[in-house]
Amino acid sequence: MTESEFLALAEETLATIESALERAADDSDLDVECSRSGNVLEIEFVDNGSKIIVNSQAPMQEMWVAARSGGFHYKREDGRWRNTRDGSELFDALSKMIADQGGVAIELAAE
Repeated sequence: MTESEFLALAEETLATIESALERAADDSDLDVECSRSGNVLEIEFVDNGSKIIVNSQAPMQEMWVAARSGGFHYKREDGRWRNTRDGSELFDALSKMIADQGGVAIELAAE
């Protein structure tokens, strides 16, 4: 994948996560605020002040996630972002991290 293809896909992924969280906040008790600065999406849980950071790393062509549970790298494989260590999928993993930190079970999905 070229760098420009990666950047477009990363932007689409960050936008998808952000819009899914906005919908989840409207449809559930999840109290979350999202803010974007370039290739960094900051997800803040209002109730406890904890954060999850999702950002793209163009040189590595990866999406990186930092959460209470640790730091994770996701590389594109077969049309999905896969964890470079255990093969888990980005949206599934984020759903679990959000439930853990935000106390509300939600299911994020790629659009």
